[in-house]
Amino acid sequence: MKFKRVSACLLAAAMAATLLAGCGSSGSSDAASTAASEAETSAGGKETVTLWATGSDNVRAVYETLIEDFNTNSDYADQYQVELQFMLSGTGTQALTDMLVAAAKANQTGTDYDIVDLSGDDLSKIVSQMGTEYLVELDDSKIPNAAGVSAESSVAPEFVQPFRGTTVVLAYDSEAVETPPTTFEELEAWMKENPGRFAYNQPGTGGAGDSFARTTVYNQIADESAITSDDEAWTAEWDAGFAKLAELNEYMYESGGSHVYPAKNQGTLDLLNQGDIDMCPNWADMVLSQRAAGTLKDTIKITQIDPSFTGSFQTLAIPTFGSHEDGAYAFIDYMLSEAAQTILVHDMAAIPLIDTTNIDMEGYEDVASLDTSSFRIMSIGDLSTSFNERWDNEIATIG
Repeated sequence: MKFKRVSACLLAAAMAATLLAGCGSSGSSDAASTAASEAETSAGGKETVTLWATGSDNVRAVYETLIEDFNTNSDYADQYQVELQFMLSGTGTQALTDMLVAAAKANQTGTDYDIVDLSGDDLSKIVSQMGTEYLVELDDSKIPNAAGVSAESSVAPEFVQPFRGTTVVLAYDSEAVETPPTTFEELEAWMKENPGRFAYNQPGTGGAGDSFARTTVYNQIADESAITSDDEAWTAEWDAGFAKLAELNEYMYESGGSHVYPAKNQGTLDLLNQGDIDMCPNWADMVLSQRAAGTLKDTIKITQIDPSFTGSFQTLAIPTFGSHEDGAYAFIDYMLSEAAQTILVHDMAAIPLIDTTNIDMEGYEDVASLDTSSFRIMSIGDLSTSFNERWDNEIATIG
């Protein structure tokens, strides 16, 4: 996969406020325009569209497969080619959201931010920090395949297109757990009856543990709208939930005489696979893709509980300061095609958002059973940082 070099101006715009003013100058605008012009003259005369995404390595891998298919086999292959700018999460690099906000505030135009992949929290941060005026309000007539998609983002729905679903579920070893819990209250009762056989990862190291902690806390807040708000006022409502997390600490997985919260989503899944625990929250796609690959025991199953753990729709957006809007629309439409959705199911066990009648779901029946209409979408933006810091200070230190 060929990766385009980001223009020096854009990187400068993302690094410091002192450089933002410089990137807003006519000189940088000329550089951005030149870069956009060069991008238009790709091999074969196709228009080059740059996709920006972030996440774990499996996300990068599936995007490479999708882009290869788009560039060679899609209905748009003779007009456009897509190139990927991927930022691996957890590497300490500057966040994509920060780079986008910096480019917007610097009044950049003609950049290579043609299309961006945004999770719920990232989208919430973008909207909170730069509003929706820097995102193209999507024209459904330019996304024919969206007609069969009922999923809708809880944030800025007119400006983003969901293309796959993802949710945290309860993963369990069916040899040890004959009847899994169906509600959070039953899960809590099971933990108390089976101390040490449950674990969740440190929230700051992976979304599954983050989802468990957030679900526990927000289950104590009566107003359901809190889970899609980044209003600082909600932090005052966290006390009861953190008290519940502290109460549950004594029933968590134990090693060396201390209760342990593994690092990363994989940490808890490894414990489950090794038989050290019987149950944990984890991403549905992570469990099912590893089970399909044979790296996870066949006895490990998944189930949803009520109220559910948090899920989300991964979305695509078109910044107004990009260069290739028509090409971005073409790629969004492709991502909702049967070809792309099949790749997403088979390569990462993603939850498809289109009719699966013509998609081969053999081996992924668990995916088909997940109802996107019951997803509990959480998007609290920058509050996630405060949440994780409080967890680190109050829960991780209990021991």
